[in-house]
Amino acid sequence: MASTQFTVAVAQISPRLGDVEANLALYQERVRAARGAGADLVVFPELSLTGYFLKDMVSTVALRLDAAAVGTLRELSRKVPLVAGFVEEADDFRFYNSAVYFEDGAITHVHRKLYLPTYGLFDEGRYFARGDRIRAVDSKFGRCAILICEDTWHPSTVYVAALDGALTLICPSTSPLRGISDGQVQDNNARYWELLNAMYAQTFSLHVIYANRVGFEDGVGFWGGSEIVDPLGARTAKAKYYEDDLILGEVQLKAARRQRVASPLLRDENVDLTINELLRIRGRDLEATARTLLQAERAPLRIGKDTRRARRAVRRR
Repeated sequence: MASTQFTVAVAQISPRLGDVEANLALYQERVRAARGAGADLVVFPELSLTGYFLKDMVSTVALRLDAAAVGTLRELSRKVPLVAGFVEEADDFRFYNSAVYFEDGAITHVHRKLYLPTYGLFDEGRYFARGDRIRAVDSKFGRCAILICEDTWHPSTVYVAALDGALTLICPSTSPLRGISDGQVQDNNARYWELLNAMYAQTFSLHVIYANRVGFEDGVGFWGGSEIVDPLGARTAKAKYYEDDLILGEVQLKAARRQRVASPLLRDENVDLTINELLRIRGRDLEATARTLLQAERAPLRIGKDTRRARRAVRRR
C-alpha cells in the first residue's frame, strides 16, 4: 500500500561535466546524507550524473540501463528510492535526456525528455532523440509522474500527467541564470519557475518537486532554488539560490484530496472536448498542408529567361 505521507529530499548539487565516476560518488554521498536526515525519497537534477553541456561527449558518457553505474544506483535504491538524471543509450543507439526512478533495487520508470530546447544557449535537439510519451506510475508514494525541465514549459504535459492520475509531479531541471532585475534576490528565470511551479500545483491539485542544479558549465551558471510545493501552491521546502544544498520536505497526499474536493477542476475536465478540438486543429493543419502541395503540383513550371535563351540556342543548332 502506498504511503500517504512521506519525506522527500532534493539534492541540489554541482556535478562535474562528463565525469560519471565523480558524480556517482556525489550521488552516494547525498543519498547517505538524505537517508540520515530521514528522507524516504531522494531527487537529483536533470543530467546530474553526466553533466549538461556535453555536446560531442554525449555518446562517450551515455549509459545503458544495464551499465555498472546504473547498477550502483539500483543498489542505492534498496536503501532509499531515488530519481537520477543521465544520458541514456537505447538499444537502437539513440541517446536520450532521461530521468530514471529507482525503487527497491529496480528501475520502475524511465522518462525521456519530450521537448528538447534548441535555441539561445541550448542545443539539445542536435544531440538527443525526443521522448514520445507521458506516464503517471504507481510507486511507494502514490501515483507520480516525471517531466524534465523544458517539458513543463508546455502546459499540455502537466495536464496529461494530472489526468493520468499523478498526485506528485517530479521535475528534474538544469535551469540557467537569466538576469536579475527589480532588486530581487533571485534571477528572472528563477522567478518564472517559481510562478510556474505554484500555478501547476494549485491548478492541478498536486505536489511539485522541483530539483534544479547549481555551479557552472561552459561559462553558464545555474541558479538552484529547488523547491517542494504543495497543492495549495505553498512552498513547504526551499533550497538556497546559487549554492549546493539538501532540502527535505513533507508530502501529504491528503492535501491533494482536500484541494480536489474544494476545487474539482480535474473532475469537471471535459477530455472528449479537448481531444475533439485538438483533432480538429490537427486536421485543419493537415488540410492546409495538402492544399499547398496540390497547388504546387498544379502550378505551371516557370522557366527563367536564361533557360529560354539556352533552349532557343540549342534549337538553332
